[in-house]
Amino acid sequence: MGEHDGHRARLRKRFLDHGLENFADHEVLELLLCFCIPRVDVNPLAHRLIDQFGGLEEVLCAPAEELGQVKGVGEQAVTLLRLIYPAYHKARFSGNSRPQILNSTAKAGNYLLSLFAGVREERMYQLCLDAKGKLLQCRLLSAVVLSHNHPSGVALPSREDMTTTRLAADALRTVDVQLIDHIIVADEDFVSMRESGIEW
Repeated sequence: MGEHDGHRARLRKRFLDHGLENFADHEVLELLLCFCIPRVDVNPLAHRLIDQFGGLEEVLCAPAEELGQVKGVGEQAVTLLRLIYPAYHKARFSGNSRPQILNSTAKAGNYLLSLFAGVREERMYQLCLDAKGKLLQCRLLSAVVLSHNHPSGVALPSREDMTTTRLAADALRTVDVQLIDHIIVADEDFVSMRESGIEW
């Protein structure tokens, strides 16, 4: 076993025995890089990454093209580093885990803190809850269709509908979400505000 192999084995054992609590940021990167860069001392590379991007989280959130420009970081290392946060999100928010009860501001806020971990671009999520605060669905929004009904039986949009739609479109536009349409339903009829030529 070579010198680097011994160091790698010690890093793995430390992690398996005690987790990452006593790891410095560069040591976490070292451990990760050991799995995709064989037979090389990756300690200097881990330090270079931290120095260039500013910290462990910044490295794991860095765009693939920027990571690939760092000397010593090849395609496999880029793939592994970029995989960490998306894999966490996939496991954490796949919908197959235990039910989430978001019946307080604190619970909703902590859920959203986890949801936005590692995200560096602006996003908007929709959380759908039942009456008891159980999370039914969490979806990333990029385009929206609004709809509401008119119990009067007439599906034509009112002046208030037009005002509300324009306000909603403006609000969504600020977070780069497109309002595609607002469809009004009444009895067996429906009217598309967009197809009616109403602009927002």
